[in-house]
Amino acid sequence: MSITESQAGGRAAIRLLQGYVWHPVGSDIDLEHYLPRELELTPANEDDENAHVLWDQLDPPFAFFENGEPTAGQTFYQFTVLRVYETRPSNEALHDDALSASQQLNPLLEGTPEGVGWQLWEDLRDL
Repeated sequence: MSITESQAGGRAAIRLLQGYVWHPVGSDIDLEHYLPRELELTPANEDDENAHVLWDQLDPPFAFFENGEPTAGQTFYQFTVLRVYETRPSNEALHDDALSASQQLNPLLEGTPEGVGWQLWEDLRDL
C-alpha cells in the first residue's frame, strides 16, 4: 500500500500508540500474561480490524532514565498499537481510537508487576 493510496481514502494501517515498555533484566516477567495482542475499538466500517498490540525486545533506546539511572539493567520492548482501516479515517477519529486504546491499556499496565515501566504516546502515522 502506498502513502497516496491511504491518503486517498483506501485501506490504511495506522500506528495509534508508540513507545517503550521495560522491566529489570533477569526478572521473570512475560508481558503476554498482562497485555492483550488485540484491543476492541469501535469500528468505523464493518471491515475495520481490531487494534493490534505489538511488542518486540530491543536494546535500550537511551543510556539513562530522566532520573539519571542507567538503562543497561533493563530489558526494553518497542511497543506499538496499530489498526488497519478499510478507509482511512479523519485525524479526529484516529485520535479517538488512540485515546480508547490508551484507556484500555492503562489499567493493564498499572496491573503489571513492580519494576515494569512504560512510556507511550499518540503517533497517528501511516505504516
